[in-house]
Amino acid sequence: MTSSAADFRQNTSQDDDVSRRLLESAAMLSYDPAKEIDWDEPLQADLYGLNPEWSTLYGTSLWDEMTERQRITLTRHEVCSIMSTGIWFEMILQQMILRDQYVQNPANSEFQFALTEIADECRHSIMFARVCEKLGVPAYFPKRSTIELARLFKSVASAEVAYGGTLVAEEVLDVMQRDWMRGENVLPIVRTSSKIHVLEESRHMKFARQEIRERMDGISATRRQVSGVSVAAGAYFIVKSMVNEGVYAAAGLDTERALAEVRGNEHRKAMMRSSCAHLMDFLSQAGLLTKPAVSIYKSVNML
Repeated sequence: MTSSAADFRQNTSQDDDVSRRLLESAAMLSYDPAKEIDWDEPLQADLYGLNPEWSTLYGTSLWDEMTERQRITLTRHEVCSIMSTGIWFEMILQQMILRDQYVQNPANSEFQFALTEIADECRHSIMFARVCEKLGVPAYFPKRSTIELARLFKSVASAEVAYGGTLVAEEVLDVMQRDWMRGENVLPIVRTSSKIHVLEESRHMKFARQEIRERMDGISATRRQVSGVSVAAGAYFIVKSMVNEGVYAAAGLDTERALAEVRGNEHRKAMMRSSCAHLMDFLSQAGLLTKPAVSIYKSVNML
């Protein structure tokens, strides 16, 4: 057997083993949001949509001036904006995974877990939609230019770029939601939905990391540079789209002043860098944290 053939069989065996373990985990520990969340429970008026520390305005002079009702309203709109962005990207993710697994061997554990992940994402999107409906918050969408660029991204992104974009979205939200699920001053409906998402997305992140390692093995320097920038560009638009500027008007704030305060909010920047630390370590190890990519990540405070 040639060395390349031996390496291929070893990598395939490793990938299948990871996917098999993830399938077993999914069989043992998965949730049905329709049953796990008490959708009829009244919303407590004094609870936030997310931990105040995760609000885009926390730590600013404007936050200090806001009434408690404005702070609660803002955080409820912010969490629903983040969930709406999550739905948007989960739809992109599902299409990329389906393209990647098109006409692959359905007997492989990798194929079966990919479809399991898509099923999870469908449930998560419905869950997020119902949470926003319960909170009485309208759907927030990215800017039209971002939506159209995403159409191109989901149509052409493949291999490490597709899974890299997936990992970026999941890792950033994962760190936030680990705080939300423990927040005693956060609405129970947000805490429970965050817990479900964190537990199930942990499998998705492991799958994405394994896929990235596999696809990056032995690639050319040129492809590595292009992939690094492509993943970073996807991250840029995801982060920029997370909190829609409409949330500030919904809380009765002056949008222009709020946006100016957000741009200068050092607390917010530190929270973003902290939430991305583990992600950046992995991207560096995988060879995707190239010099041009670093500049992009720094522009949205991920580094």
